[in-house]
Order: sequence, then structure tokens, then C-alpha cells
Amino acid sequence: MGERSLDKELEALRRRIDEVDAEIQRLISERAALAEEVARVKRDNGEAAEAFYRPEREARVLRAVMERNQGPLSNEEMARLFREIMSACLALERVMTIAYLGPEGTFTQAAALKHFGHAVDTSPQASIADVFREVEADNAHYGVVPVENSTEGVVNHTLDQFLNSPLNICGEVELRIHHHLLTRVPRLEEIKVVYSHQQSLAQCREWLEAHLPGVPLTDVPSNAEAARRAAAEDGAAAIAGETAAEIYGLPVLVRNIEDEPDNTTRFLVIGRRQVPPSGDDKTSLLLSTPNRPGALYRLLAPLQRHDISMTRIESRPSRRGMWEYVFFVDIDGHREDAPVAAALAELESEASLLRVLGSYPKAVL
Repeated sequence: MGERSLDKELEALRRRIDEVDAEIQRLISERAALAEEVARVKRDNGEAAEAFYRPEREARVLRAVMERNQGPLSNEEMARLFREIMSACLALERVMTIAYLGPEGTFTQAAALKHFGHAVDTSPQASIADVFREVEADNAHYGVVPVENSTEGVVNHTLDQFLNSPLNICGEVELRIHHHLLTRVPRLEEIKVVYSHQQSLAQCREWLEAHLPGVPLTDVPSNAEAARRAAAEDGAAAIAGETAAEIYGLPVLVRNIEDEPDNTTRFLVIGRRQVPPSGDDKTSLLLSTPNRPGALYRLLAPLQRHDISMTRIESRPSRRGMWEYVFFVDIDGHREDAPVAAALAELESEASLLRVLGSYPKAVL
């Protein structure tokens, strides 16, 4: 093919791309106008700010996007594009404030933006308890907190907050965690101390023992705080993610130092409202039973009788008496699904404490 012929073919393709871009922009504007009309109807009916965001609706939309997708973009990439479109359109109705475990640059902030898109105001909090308090006090519409890691297990601080909080679980986010070694020094041999959150230190334990033996490891409240300290201290390094590296201007000396390549953290979205069924949901329960032989078996038997899959169970001290425990249980299905509703009715008669922490869409992305 001659150069002239190649130029003509490329020019034709670029003209077609320009036409498609114009059509995409027109359709996005049309969608945004419809979102504004939805906002007007909701305001006219006096709906609260939280009601503008419908987790079950967004989950259904994203699932449909992935089902329709025929490539060449992956399902995940296509869904992320639509997430940002929905986020921008929702902001026309109401810009939401999302509290998260800070400071800026944590994986929890990344999880919040993955779930809600970037057209929200994110509000960093000093502790998990503070995230709960911000949402309870109506200073934030929703909160995002870590609950478990595929390598290191459950985050007990989050579970303990549910013992006294009236908030509901409204969603979940799964985030692949990549830990990087951030530092201004050019060589590993010059590192004098490594800062990171205790979970991150544990998730990189083998790498640290192999490459930085004898170097002091200092636990700090967050990876973002670790990056801040490493940026200000000679000879210091931090274990943190890409966002923290950008915010604090730290070069990445070594990438992906996590011991498990599939290292994933699950986060919960907490809010004041209950979420209707989306068609593919999960329900989280808080259970307690008298301390007697076979009590836990009887407590879980209704799930087996109604063919409900239990995906997780954790025990925590109840704080009501010595050696008394509560159980955090995740099951498949929504509280309004007939099998789940029947099992919950039986559990009420068997458990000394039963609280449905929330029914919510399973993580889509």
C-alpha cells in the first residue's frame, strides 16, 4: 500500500472516529438531561439526599453493560466507563459526600472512588469509628471502610463498630491491592526504616524478610501516613499504593512487593438506608446465641434447611459478658427473597440476638 493510499485510509477512519465521538457526546448529554429530570421528580416528592443514589439500580445497570459488551474493551473497562458516566450524572442531581478511612491516598479512598466514581466529595477520617460517626451524624451520605483481606483476614475494628451502630451495609467493593516500596533513596541498601500499616507489613512479610532483613518496620495508622513520613525523612521508605506515591511525590523503588499476587481487600459501603433487591445480592447478619452445647449448629441450621449459602462467619467478643460472643455471617440472597426471609424468621426464634446489618448488591467490579 502506497503512502498516499495509507494516508487516505487513516483519514477516513479518523473522520469516522470523530463522528462516533460526536454521537457519544450527544447521547451522554441526553442522559445527563434525563438525570436532571429524575432529580426534579425526586425533589418534588421530598426525597432525602441519600435516596438520589440507588445502589441496586446502579448494580443492575453495570451488570447489563457487562452482559451487552462484545469487546474489544474488557467487561471491567466498559463498566468503569459507565460508572464514571453515572457518577457525573448523579452529581447533577446531588453531589454526595463519602467518608472514608484517611488520610488522602489510602486504598480505602481508592475503593470509594471505584464504587462511586470521581464526581463525589471524599472526606478523609482518622479512624474507622470516625467514618461511622460522620455517616451517623449526617455529615456524610455514605462511608467506606475495610472489612477483610484475602491474605490477612478480617478487620476487627470494622466488625466491632456494628455492635452499637444503627447504620446499614449498602454495598461492597473488592479492590486488588498492589503494594509498592516508595522512597527517595536510590538503593535498597540505603533504607534505614520502613513505614506502613500493620496489614500491609503483614502482606509483604516474605518480601521484606528476603530483601530488607534487619531493617526496622514501623506500624503507622495508614499507608498514606507512611508515605507522608517517608517523604519527609532521610533514609525512610513506605509501603503504599500508586495514589499515595503521586500525592506525596515519592518515587517507586520496587513495584508489587505483596507476597500474594491475588491480594484483594473487601470494603463495605455504610449508610442510613436499606437497599432494595438488585437480583444478585448478599446479606450480612449479626447473631448471638446462649452459650450451650450445639448452640451454633442450631443457629445455622435454618440456612441449611432453606438451601442458603453462607459465604463467611466471624466471631467477636460481645462486650456484654465474659466468654460471650457474637457472630458476623454473610449469606447469599436478599432479605426480601423468600428463602432468606423464611430462614430469618426461624433464626429469630433461635437466636438471642439477630440483626440484619444489610442486604446489598454483590460487588460488580
